[in-house]
Amino acid sequence: MDTIVRISVTLIALLFAITIHEVAHGWTANRLGDPTARLAGRLTLNPIKHLDVIGSFVLPLLLFIIGSSIIFGYAKPVPVNFYNLHHYRRDIAVVAAAGPIANLVCALLCGLLSRILLSIDYLWIDSFLFGPLMGMLALLRYSVVINVILAVFNMLPILPLDGGRILSGILPPGQAASLARAERFGIIIVFFLLFTHTIDRIMLPIIRILIGLFMGKIL
Repeated sequence: MDTIVRISVTLIALLFAITIHEVAHGWTANRLGDPTARLAGRLTLNPIKHLDVIGSFVLPLLLFIIGSSIIFGYAKPVPVNFYNLHHYRRDIAVVAAAGPIANLVCALLCGLLSRILLSIDYLWIDSFLFGPLMGMLALLRYSVVINVILAVFNMLPILPLDGGRILSGILPPGQAASLARAERFGIIIVFFLLFTHTIDRIMLPIIRILIGLFMGKIL
């Protein structure tokens, strides 16, 4: 695939993946008693409402340029007032888990659709639909990859990632407080893991297994 086309398809898949991720956080928080994201107009699938220049464009391009095996990004976090939640510590973990779960569901659906398209390719491969459906197929397959990466990456047990939020919600209060104090170093740790490719060795085996399952083959 041409590099420009590949970057374009990757960015489109990424924008929708991070949008779904953030909307899932906000929707879940709203269901659990906090309407902050809804009142801020963030429960929308319009990617423009969620874009972050650094996270949605600059970071993915940097990772692509340095040859990272893992291309991902992030959106503006939806606003959540955790003190509005019915069961504070439990619901923090539930709200955090909603984003990665939404990405895995999206990856599953995109994988199923791509497999259906391939199974009936004899109907369209020699027709005028070839070009559009090949583009759709590429977008679906990249969406599987991006959604899986986003889900697995966010489950790393480091604050401010979702995995860190989940961990802080299930740890005893004293240990959760210690984890919270380390949050200011979390983003530094994340970028260190990314740009030294250390994170590749941690995540790639899990990512390959999940992508293989969703696409119907082990990569």
